[in-house]
Amino acid sequence: MKIENELPGIKRNVLLKDYTTFKIGGKAQFFFVAKTKEELIKAIRMARKFKLPFFILGGGSNVLVADEGYNGLVIKTQSAKRKAQSKNLKLKTIYAEAGTPLALVVSEATKKGLTGLEWAIGIPGTVGGAIWGNAGALGKLMRDVIKEVEVYDIKDLRFKFFDLRKCKFDYRDSIFKKNSNLIILSTTLQLKKGNKKQIKKKIKEYLNYRKEKQPLNLPSAGSVFKNPPPILVRGKSQKFSAGELIEKCGLKGKRVRNVKISEKHANFIVNLGGGKAKDVKKLINLTKKKVKNKFSITLEEEIQFLGF
Repeated sequence: MKIENELPGIKRNVLLKDYTTFKIGGKAQFFFVAKTKEELIKAIRMARKFKLPFFILGGGSNVLVADEGYNGLVIKTQSAKRKAQSKNLKLKTIYAEAGTPLALVVSEATKKGLTGLEWAIGIPGTVGGAIWGNAGALGKLMRDVIKEVEVYDIKDLRFKFFDLRKCKFDYRDSIFKKNSNLIILSTTLQLKKGNKKQIKKKIKEYLNYRKEKQPLNLPSAGSVFKNPPPILVRGKSQKFSAGELIEKCGLKGKRVRNVKISEKHANFIVNLGGGKAKDVKKLINLTKKKVKNKFSITLEEEIQFLGF
């Protein structure tokens, strides 16, 4: 029996570059768009039934897909379900499914006069992906607003709820990243009542900051490397961002064919058009080598690799 018979809407040989912010990558053997958490669970069950490896793709940021593509099922989460819920006079929550774009959740919060998520404006990912990697910006993190996460455990086929403590969030890390059996379905975010005018002002400031500091005019996967922990310099602890270390190695503007390290922000690799994953990998390896040689620091990738 074919998987197409049991999972209507599934497609073969879909170009993944069309579904990533990097605009790089080959074809997925199978591709399915899950518009609800029920469809997501069904797709996972079908993948397991047909013994197919699977990958859950959110907004397509923070991922580099191999030029050869992915030999398995890519499940694209694509939901717009989100709802603000009043709990009491001081605290408010927003419920959102994993496939909901962060931008829509920020919009919902703004509409309801809820503050605490303004920093996420401009992040091109989904709620699920942001929770999985504990996404953050401008000193804020997803863990700051998480009340509860609903997951489906594919090992024992059960729905589970994780409160903030159980999520085990760390810098760009979570229990979901460590345990691939836990599939994020939805979340409840804990926000606070704020002033709509002030919220909109903050959002505008954050957007302007991104435009000024990041190469938003070209396709990228976002920040390539995690910021390393502090290092000792002449007996004093100093913290440098990954971008600063890369810049100090003179790598800004370094190009390999149609991809290069951005002159605007050294922790971004941009696609100049027709870029290849193998060339991105060359730049990543070169960057890690240069930083290691100069600072004795091993940079760790923030982006995921699919199909390598």
